Formats: sequence, structure tokens, C-alpha cells
Amino acid sequence: MLGELYTDHKQNLKEYHYIIERGYPHPLGATPDENGVNFSIYSEHADYVELLLFDKCDDLNPALILYTNRVGELTHSENIENSVKVSEDIENIESSVKVSEDIENIESSVKVSENSETTEATSIALNKTFHFWHVYVRGLKPGVHYAYRIGGPFDPSRGCRFDGDKVLIDPYSKGNNKTLWNREKACMPGDNLAFSMRSVVIDMSHYKWGNNSHVTAEKIYEMPGMGEKLYGKKRLQELNETIIYELHVGGFTRSPTSGATASGTFSGVIDKIPYLKELGITAVELMPVFDFDDATSLDGRKQYWGYDPICFFAPHSGYCVNPEYGAHMEEFRDMVRALHKAGIEVVLDVVFNHTAEGDNLGPVFSFKGIDNSIYYLLEPDEQYYSNYSGCGNTVSCNHPISQKLIVDCLKYWAKEMHVDGFRFDEGSILSLDTNGKVMKYPPVIWQIELDDALGYIKVIAEAWDAAALNQVGYFPGPRWAEWNGYYRDEIRRFVRGDPGIVRRVASRIAGSPDLYQSESRLPINSVNFVTCHDGFTLNDLVSYNHKHNEANGENNRDGIENNLSWNCGVEGETEDPEVETLRERQIKNFAAILLLSIGVPMICMGDEVRRTQKGNNNAYCQDNETSWFDWDLVEKNHDMFRFWKLMIDFRKRHTTILRPRYFTGKENERGLKDISWHGCKLYSPGWDDPHARALSFTMGEPGDEEDIHVLMNMYWEPLEFEIPELKGISRSWYRAVDTFLPSPQEIAGAGEETQVNGNSYIVQGRSVVVLISK
Repeated sequence: MLGELYTDHKQNLKEYHYIIERGYPHPLGATPDENGVNFSIYSEHADYVELLLFDKCDDLNPALILYTNRVGELTHSENIENSVKVSEDIENIESSVKVSEDIENIESSVKVSENSETTEATSIALNKTFHFWHVYVRGLKPGVHYAYRIGGPFDPSRGCRFDGDKVLIDPYSKGNNKTLWNREKACMPGDNLAFSMRSVVIDMSHYKWGNNSHVTAEKIYEMPGMGEKLYGKKRLQELNETIIYELHVGGFTRSPTSGATASGTFSGVIDKIPYLKELGITAVELMPVFDFDDATSLDGRKQYWGYDPICFFAPHSGYCVNPEYGAHMEEFRDMVRALHKAGIEVVLDVVFNHTAEGDNLGPVFSFKGIDNSIYYLLEPDEQYYSNYSGCGNTVSCNHPISQKLIVDCLKYWAKEMHVDGFRFDEGSILSLDTNGKVMKYPPVIWQIELDDALGYIKVIAEAWDAAALNQVGYFPGPRWAEWNGYYRDEIRRFVRGDPGIVRRVASRIAGSPDLYQSESRLPINSVNFVTCHDGFTLNDLVSYNHKHNEANGENNRDGIENNLSWNCGVEGETEDPEVETLRERQIKNFAAILLLSIGVPMICMGDEVRRTQKGNNNAYCQDNETSWFDWDLVEKNHDMFRFWKLMIDFRKRHTTILRPRYFTGKENERGLKDISWHGCKLYSPGWDDPHARALSFTMGEPGDEEDIHVLMNMYWEPLEFEIPELKGISRSWYRAVDTFLPSPQEIAGAGEETQVNGNSYIVQGRSVVVLISK
């Protein structure tokens, strides 16, 4: 049963003898071994550190407190009786601490070293190395809950916010318990012990991956200097072969319509793997699964999306079946193992740019209380936080200790959790120095770029932030892919019928060479998408001209105004069959263009079955039917699902679409270049025509493979397009797609295409046609 692996490690702290030792500064966090647990935390400006150990997650008082002052002298306060044996050898301290049954009265504070003449250098050698505070508790086992209290100067005007009354979780914790957590109490002065989170010591070594088909984990961590060599190994999918599906772990199966055995959890995702396989998905991009505070929205609404992290190393307990047992790791790993068995990679949407501690009025539970000015970017008036993230604070990602934390975190998720890649939320913040200025060579980005252990991990940047810094096409680091916002905007404009932009549309379809080719980058640096979690769903993009965010409680002021959408004549839901037919065709137009474009396509959860948010384009706080995947839509809109499925299959079968490099103009034996652009007339694309709403292109496949000819008419009337002649070989053009036709005629499976006669084809208004030669 999930969680049982941890129950074996439970122990009663009040009935056990411990040996308190010096410990080690590295690794940071709580690291168990066969003999005990090492604790280490970094704070440059602290005066003292208290380690609190709890028998149970909901104990109101710690069973044992270990205290270290600024010069590294360790004392303990255990409730009340002490059985302390002190060694004369400070390098081998054998203090045996027996914890009393009386947990109400903490009085005793006994120095481990009784030598009053101990020098500062000798004391530092005990439990403080540089700015690392550490201790080893021999006899302690995994399953124990713990937290810190850290004292130091409180002077917000100088960026110091130490509060020795506040209970802090470990930034390196692999699991946290929020049973007692009250965010409001953490925002107020004074003790919050009875309302605080607790970290939990977790043993990462016991999980059995079994016959896991995930080869990247072996490849990454069996590299020269780290174990075996990596000859003959490869990823599950190369980036150019990847079809990304962005999904929310909770929302994917939380609806009662899902039929999942454990809805809204990592386990629920496992239940829906057959659906993802049938659709043709090769990678899921999971919206944030770092443990987050869901109590940060207005008027009691939850932070549904997960973009308010409390800890970067711990999976979100709300996605677990048995979070009370600390089974976070097992449930997440079970999901990853099942996805890999199905040939589906796992990419995490990671949020390193800010935390849920918010601005100067926000709670204190981690970085603020550990060393505020080290971990956060501050304004010149240092009581205030720089807010490049738009979420109240900004992590100082290029401070050396933050760099270490981020890279350690990525290695952890790759090594221990077998994750295949990362998408970096507001990734531009990774390029800021400790003063908030853009760096030419940001250390943290280049550490990720060059680290051998991360060399085969997929890395994707959201190359902008909330402060208008946009680095699409210029993100530092040559192997980084980017969410291509220009692709999203220009394809939206084209499909809704904006004139005069066909040159830019052609560039987006060709992998955005105007953004990447001059930097010696590749089409796979462009992640192409039309919709994502942030904004309208694809159904709403063709159903609403305006956002409808009233349910968010901000009088519809939140969310972007310019959605580049078109409602096809009626705002919102309608039973008008003509409007509905047009909307379905527009969705298919988007799908066809996306999956015919060079680069890496990303599909937003539910777009393939017309999931709607009723016009809400900022559903961050809607943990309800507004955001959840309605599984009844799979049957209701099966024709739409079929179209997406067959378009994905079409993409996978044609290597010219999967090309990892840019077109060169090379001609094949049928006289077709690898890419040629046209309008209604061949080789006349109308780049400078301010009224152009039509574009076509030919992709000549090498050898005997099928050529592709695409015709796109975003004008509202039919247009006649010329078709290229196939030279020197007995071939004909066949229609694979015509989005104007009703289902199932609008798309054909492999071998079911319809032959096209003549040298032209009439494309109906607002339609896409795809021909193949064979």
C-alpha cells in the first residue's frame, strides 16, 4: 500500500537515545543514511539556528530542539530530562540525548562542549562551516517531521527579516505537511508554532523502478565521472519528434466525469494514459507540481494553477492519495514510471522565479526567515521586493546559493524522479543579476546549459516575465527551446482573417528562422503553440471576442484584453448550427497549421475535445468545472478528437515536418524544393500584398517519400489555388485534409486519401487543404 514504506521508519522521539554529532555542510537539506540524519541549511546573516524535531506532523510542540548560535556552539533543549554524555574529543561528539515525556516545559539548555575556553575557530568547527549550519543526529530515522527557527537582525529597511518566533520549512525538503498551516498567522508578528508547516525526512533510496523503459535517467546519471558510460543510449524522443500536451494534474481527472480511481492525483493521470496514447502524445508538460500554497487567492478561492511554490524539491501533497504518510515520492514516481512504460516523457513546469511568501506583507515560512536579502531581489528601499514576476517577489536566481539550489533541484528531479525535461516559468528572470539587470551570460542558465548531468534533459523557457522583458529568439543558451509567443500571436491573427501578414506567418510555419537561424540555432528551439493554460482555450478563442473573468472576483479587470480572438459572429455559447460549424472549422484550421509547422508543437489540455472555460482567460483560481477536463466531451466531440489524432499521426509519418534543421532550398527528383511559397498562384506568395489572406506552400520530400502541398484560405469566400506539377515520375496529388468538408471526410487516415485531378484546387472560405503526392 502507498505510504507503508514510511510507517516502518516511525519512532517515538521521547523513548529514544540519540547521539548528536557535528554533521556536514553538504548536501543541504535532511539527508538520511543507515545510521541517522544529517541536517544542513544555509544562512549568511543568522545569529542562531534552531532545529525542531517532532514525533508527529500535528504535534503542537517539538519533542527535541537543537540550537546552534552564530559561532557554531550547539546546545539542546529537550523536554525536560537530559541524559547527556559529552566527549572530550570535539571531532567525535557522543552526546546521548534522552527526550523526556514532559513536552510542555522546555527549560534545559546544555552546551555540548563544556570547555568554556573553546575558541571561536574550534566552535565553528562544530556545527557551522562558512554560512552552512549543520548537525548529524545519529539514531534518527526517516519519517520524522522537522522545521527550523532562525534568529538574526530584524531591520526591513536593510532587507533583514529574521523572526526567531516563526517556524520555517527546509528549502531542500522532499516533503512538507500542511496539516496545521495557517497562512494568516505566518503574516503576523509572533509565534506560529501551532499553525506552521513541517518538513519530513524522506529516504529516497528505497523505491524500485523495476523494468522502467525510461532510458534518459540511465543516460544522465551514468555518465563519465558518475558511473557507466552512455554509449548506445538515447532519449525516448528527440525534441523534433516530440508532441507536447500541457496538462494540470488536478484538473485532468478531478471532474466526476473522469471515472478515475483517485481523481485529481498523480494516480489519476495513470488512469488516463490510454487516452494520451490514442491521441498520439509523446510528452506531457505538467503544470506546477512543486509543493505550493493553494490559499493565496482572493476571497477564499484556491490557487489552482500552482504558480505559488513553497518548496522546489517536494511534490504537491494535494496531488497525492496518501499525503499524510509522506508518500509524495512514491505516487509521483509511480506516475512517471507508468508514463515511461507507455513511451510518454514527463516535462515539469518549474517555478523558480518567485515563491508564495509574497511581498512585504506576505507570510514568513522559508526564504524570508532564512536569509531574506540573499534569496530575494530587493528594491533600493530594501523593505520592498522587486516584483518582476508579478507575484509579489522575485527570487535572486543568480546569487551563488540560489544558483546552487536551482541546479541541485533540477538534478534531483532528473535523477531521483526520472523527469525528462523542464519548462521554466517566466524564464527571463533567470537572466537577471542580483540588482535585477539583464546579464549577457547568466550563470544559472549556463550552469544548466553546460552541466553534464543535465546534458540530455529537455529545457524550455517561457522567455518573458511580468515586467515586459521579452527574450523570445534571444534567450541565452543555444540548446534552450522557447515558448514562441510570436507564433501564437501571428497564427491567431492569420486564422481570424487579419490581412497582410502572410510573410510573418510563413516564417512561423517554417520554424521562425527570423528569430533563431542567425543565432545558429534550430527550428527545435521554437515551441509552437496557439493556446496554453494562460488565456482562452482553443474553443473559447473562436467563441469569444472578450474575456469573461467575473468569477475571479476582480470585476473582470484581470487577464489580458487583447486575445486576438474572433467569436465567429456570436459571443459565447450558441445553438446556431452555422456558427457552430464555422467554429469547428476554425479549430481544425488551427490544429492543421500547428501540426504542419516546423518546430515543437504543444497542445493545451482539452483543446482536442473543445474544452471551454466559458470565456475566462485567467482561471488561476478556478478549481472547479471551469478548469477541469470534462470527460463527457470526449464522446460528445469525438469527431474533433479524431481530427487531432489523425493530424498528429500525419505529422509523425512525414519526416520533412519533423526536420531538425532549417530548409535549404534543395530540389528533389520531382522538381520540388524542400520548401516553396505560393499564394493562389504558384511562386507568388504576395509577401507585400496588404490584403493577402491566403498562403500556400510545398514541402518536397527527399527520395520516395510523399511530398506535401498545403493550401490555406483565411478569406471568407472560395479561392482557386494552382497546384505544382510533379515532374519526371508517375505521381498524382491526393487530398489528405480539407477542413471545409464535414466529418469524417475532412481528414483521411494513411492510405485513404482521395486523388485530385487537374492543376488547381478550389479552397472554400476559412479552410485549410493538405495534399500529398504518391
